[in-house]
Amino acid sequence: MNKYELVYVLSTTQGDEAVAAASEKVQALVASKGTVTNVEEWGRRKLAYEIRDEKEGFYVVVNFEAAADAPYEIDRILKINEDVLRYLLIRKDN
Repeated sequence: MNKYELVYVLSTTQGDEAVAAASEKVQALVASKGTVTNVEEWGRRKLAYEIRDEKEGFYVVVNFEAAADAPYEIDRILKINEDVLRYLLIRKDN
């Protein structure tokens, strides 16, 4: 099992309930592929530049352990999720 860190930024245009639902959806995806060890919600923050005409986003950091093939599936699903503005998935040193 490898350790990974996922940071993602969610769209805030749909309101707080939609942000919470989208965040739960992403966390459920990660939990289905591995074991979530830590979740930090950084909350709403101003973006450095506009992404899809949005000036702020909701930031979340998820640390998890998963098999080596899990990031590919998570990456594929996050690319097509319209609620996710940006994300970064990295493998941490063990």
